[in-house]
Amino acid sequence: MTVNDKRPVNLSLGTIHFPLPAIASIFHRISGFALFGVLPAILWAWQQSLSSPEAFQALVDCLWFRLALVVVLAGVIYHFFAGMKHLVMDLGIGETLEGARLLATGVLVLSAISIAVMAVWVLGGVSW
Repeated sequence: MTVNDKRPVNLSLGTIHFPLPAIASIFHRISGFALFGVLPAILWAWQQSLSSPEAFQALVDCLWFRLALVVVLAGVIYHFFAGMKHLVMDLGIGETLEGARLLATGVLVLSAISIAVMAVWVLGGVSW
């Protein structure tokens, strides 16, 4: 048995170009892990908001809390749309390479639009 001397010894991850469906899937995993990681902070904020009307108002008025809320909700929104993409693909829709690209593009576009609307709403730019 001979060893192939042409194989790479050290892969440089910066030179590997992932296709769009792979990037969408990686972001789906990252958003899931991040949401799980911030769960204690979410539960703390929820407990604080329910403790008294003054504590709730203090959280709502705090810019840092609203910025953190935008980040967490952005993760929820992306994770939701990417999860819907996986469920659609489980039904056999979009299993081709072109279909996977189309669904991944849809996830990124819908997420970006939804996150922008949510950010404007949470940060107080629009009064609904």
